[in-house]
Amino acid sequence: MSTPAASHRLPRFAVALAALALAVTGCGGPTEAAGSPGHSPAATVPDRIEPLSTTPRPALPVTVDSADGSRVTVASAERIVPLTGSLNEIVQTLGLGGQVVARDITATFEQAASLPVVTRGHDVSAESVLSLRPTLVLAETTTGPAEAVRQIRDAGVPVLVVAPAKALDDVPRRIDAVAAALGVQDAGAQLKQRTADRIAAARAKVPAASAEKPRVAFLYLRGTASVYLLGGSDSGAASLLEAAGAIDTGKESGLGKDFTPITSEALAAAAPDAILVMTKGLESVGGVDGLVKIPGVAQTPAGMDRRVITVDDGVLLNYGPRTDQVLSSLVGQLHGKGA
Repeated sequence: MSTPAASHRLPRFAVALAALALAVTGCGGPTEAAGSPGHSPAATVPDRIEPLSTTPRPALPVTVDSADGSRVTVASAERIVPLTGSLNEIVQTLGLGGQVVARDITATFEQAASLPVVTRGHDVSAESVLSLRPTLVLAETTTGPAEAVRQIRDAGVPVLVVAPAKALDDVPRRIDAVAAALGVQDAGAQLKQRTADRIAAARAKVPAASAEKPRVAFLYLRGTASVYLLGGSDSGAASLLEAAGAIDTGKESGLGKDFTPITSEALAAAAPDAILVMTKGLESVGGVDGLVKIPGVAQTPAGMDRRVITVDDGVLLNYGPRTDQVLSSLVGQLHGKGA
């Protein structure tokens, strides 16, 4: 059942469902999931990115390596179309938000809200992209269909392909790739340092290693489509959970795929102390009350204690400049606000 990962490290069909859910529920900021005993929702904060304090001046043209093996020459950064929310976030945080002319439906942060949507669940509309007269398109290796990407390139538009994020180590790599293509390497170095410092500060809040590590299962839920998946070692959550001082039970259980259907047997083997879900995913099953009705959940320690932690869909697995916020949220919910 494992399939190519997307910008949020979900199977391709799950990405499409996530896009549909975002379209139905709107692209507003994070919201608290339904409260209940044992549930510690993430704090509600404005869904905004924080650009660098100075606007960089792109030094172009540049020729850079693309993750699909091609060489791409960028002559102008005047009209940028990032085809994933994560790449959009990086461009905007580098200080070039004023030159971004479109967004993917997963770009839920405030600064991108008014931009036209040209990608839904990695299903690119070449016509929509080209109608915006882009001077640079940023994509990921999972962006498709391939015919649409080829159509954009055949029209003479530079398309830089970036490898998807899988872990914390990918954060600086992706910032470097985008900054190099935009001709703003100095801004890229500044953003990398700021992001690294903030991630380090978030990790410093994790209790001492002698403390017992909570066991966490990452579930991908879309109740309206009856999609209930358990994250494995390639879901993208393991690196975050480990950095937050927890154990990813899917990885520990030997689930090598990105996601597999939830079964009572798999949950029993995982025996999580807490369950991690995306905010809208929890909403889609009716909150914690609905979550514990999924077969096997109520029999886990997490289900019995109703211990559920949530992070907003638009940021959880981005591995971008707001990764420190994800880690801080996880640490706070797993170990207590005073951690």
